[in-house]
Amino acid sequence: MRPSALAPFRTRNYRFQWPADLLTSWAFEMETLILGWYVLAETGSVLLLTLLASLNYTGTLIAPMFGVVGDRIGHRDLLAMMRAAYAVLAATLMTLALTGLLSPLYVLIIVAVMGLVRPSDLGVRGALVATIMPRGQLIGAISVSRTTMDTARIAGALSGAGLLAALGIGPAYIAIVTLYAISTTLTLCVVAPATPHPVDEGANGAPRRSPMRDLREGVVYVWTTPAMRAAIWIAFLANLTAYPFSNGLLPYIAREIYRTGQTGLGYLSASYAVGSLVGSIVLSVTGGVRIARLMIGATILWYTMLLVFAHLQTMPAAIACLLLVGFSQSLCMISLAVILMRAASEHFRGRVMGVRMLVIYGLPLGLLAAGALIDEVGFAATASLYAVAGLALMLGIALHWRADLWHVHAPANVR
Repeated sequence: MRPSALAPFRTRNYRFQWPADLLTSWAFEMETLILGWYVLAETGSVLLLTLLASLNYTGTLIAPMFGVVGDRIGHRDLLAMMRAAYAVLAATLMTLALTGLLSPLYVLIIVAVMGLVRPSDLGVRGALVATIMPRGQLIGAISVSRTTMDTARIAGALSGAGLLAALGIGPAYIAIVTLYAISTTLTLCVVAPATPHPVDEGANGAPRRSPMRDLREGVVYVWTTPAMRAAIWIAFLANLTAYPFSNGLLPYIAREIYRTGQTGLGYLSASYAVGSLVGSIVLSVTGGVRIARLMIGATILWYTMLLVFAHLQTMPAAIACLLLVGFSQSLCMISLAVILMRAASEHFRGRVMGVRMLVIYGLPLGLLAAGALIDEVGFAATASLYAVAGLALMLGIALHWRADLWHVHAPANVR
């Protein structure tokens, strides 16, 4: 029988986690669009725009420690604390905006603080999904979970742009704070599974485990598992060379390349998200997929579409191209997450996803380099260079790990 996209919702915990993830993702997208447009409008600097986008990922270097903490105290409790922190920081920005004290400097500072926590949200929520769902429903559950980001990017982009244009940044942030508060409450409604590693000493008097030892074990575990190591390299490559053009540079592309305003930016962002949503839904109802082969094919398509996007000059063509870009990146990222969660044993899931989040550090590096290159050689040349380099390196990874990623009998391709 063909899998049902609604099957994961038969699990009570998933019925609470999914809307909590949805509201958090919605708030993320609204903040990214609103603050990006604010900084670009106030300063007119693409370098400051890329710096702002990069600051969202300042915590990638400590993301593995979030995995350690999640494995120790439970992923539900950690996720709830993270989302409460988002609400407090968003409330600070809201207060500054409503009192007329907001400035680009304050935005950069608060985004840098939030960036210490925010990069780990995706990894912690993925580990929690893997913990609360039966193994046989993992592909469907992760695919449906991915729709929270896709639908949020559509609704968040359009509503964020609409609120910003109609009411201003202060009232828009009232909605963002509300979303974070509701998300925190729903996360706390998930029944927390037992923690794999107790923090206190055991009954036999064994010494307490060192967090650094847990972290080291997680890194070694990923590095010595070929399929996981290949997936991690692909994730790093995508963050370095593909994501900068959809995560961070879209305000510049909308304003400087297509000469459009907040509404046009919302359309560009939403078209990418619609394609991603379609990819998530297609994979959630498709059975018998060779998941590693799908990851390779989707990544190749992703870079090919980015190369086309680099040379488009009209909004309708860009929207159509971004639909395909979003579709292919969704298939790639879902496949990658499934490979990691299938290969990871239960008590390593948090640390594996922590290492996965660590490679997001490639995104701020790619953004900062892109900002400098665009000033020197222009957008089309920069985007083309990124797409060609990413495609070549991706093919090299697939060739090097072909026995683990392409062979039909490889564990990563088990149906």
